[in-house]
Amino acid sequence: MKLMYCTIKVQKAILQSDVQSKSDKSPVTVADYGSQAVVSFVLERELPSESFSLVAEEDSGDLQNEEAQETLQRITKLVNDTLASDGTYSASSLSAEDVLAAIDSGKSEGGPHGRHWVLDPIDGTKGFLRGDQYAVALALLDEGKVVLGVLACPNLPLLPIGSHDDPSSHDKVGCLFFSQVGAGTEVQSLDGSPPIKVHVSSTENPEEASFFESFEAAHSLHDLSSSIANKLGVKAPPVRIDSQAKYGALSRGDGAIYLRFPHKGYREKIWDHAAGAIVVTEAGGVVTDAGGNPLDFSKGRYLDLDTGIIVTNPKLMPMLLKAVRESLDEKASSL
Repeated sequence: MKLMYCTIKVQKAILQSDVQSKSDKSPVTVADYGSQAVVSFVLERELPSESFSLVAEEDSGDLQNEEAQETLQRITKLVNDTLASDGTYSASSLSAEDVLAAIDSGKSEGGPHGRHWVLDPIDGTKGFLRGDQYAVALALLDEGKVVLGVLACPNLPLLPIGSHDDPSSHDKVGCLFFSQVGAGTEVQSLDGSPPIKVHVSSTENPEEASFFESFEAAHSLHDLSSSIANKLGVKAPPVRIDSQAKYGALSRGDGAIYLRFPHKGYREKIWDHAAGAIVVTEAGGVVTDAGGNPLDFSKGRYLDLDTGIIVTNPKLMPMLLKAVRESLDEKASSL
């Protein structure tokens, strides 16, 4: 919990102007770098007895440039202020070089052996910049299997979100999901209220189901999702939100289906799904690729997938897989 509070404090201190452009042109903020540095530093400090391995999204390459030095100093101050805020660590204890090293601790390749932490310091950066949904996603791999997941969703409403809701319109927001293999999934508000167990929707009727998909069309083929929903008879419009907050919402039954079909050539990264996947599966859900195969997090930094990712409860999965296959076949035949 302390770890998630640290990263959330970093994010809340960010200004809209604190945006850089990485070499691949995707947006990145001081929060992404600061969150990764905080998580890396705390994990490595708190886990001295084991070989520390972190697979994370960011690296310090773009912060090494001369024009980025002012940004680096701002990140360094923010990281030190965050670490010192609860009295555990002294203020100004990390230099800019220490922060760069902490960020670069996330260069591990992961794999099928040993234990690896998997981090997305801010999942859904575009949503973060819009003031919408984003998540801090942390998972632990043990011999290639996800055994623990923590999903902090600072803007996710405490009350369930429905198909006609604007998720940003709720007053009370901030959810922390925690899952451990064999122990289920719990959620609590970020104000520290007691955690409660959650479970995915138990609906068997697809007409009663609503589904989540990515807000960004670049992250999911909305037309394909619409075809699948039509074949299932889903009547509710899709709920489009950013980040792994979708996994969290699904785990507590806000919706019944999550569809993700990236454009051809896109490679899914393990940090975009590891924490969310265990949050849903421990809540009784099923997470597979489009062919019905379990997600394999043992191959390194990327997932080898059959076309896309589908998530639902065990009762709906056979119907969902059938609709997915039919829609994919129709799409292929139309090309």
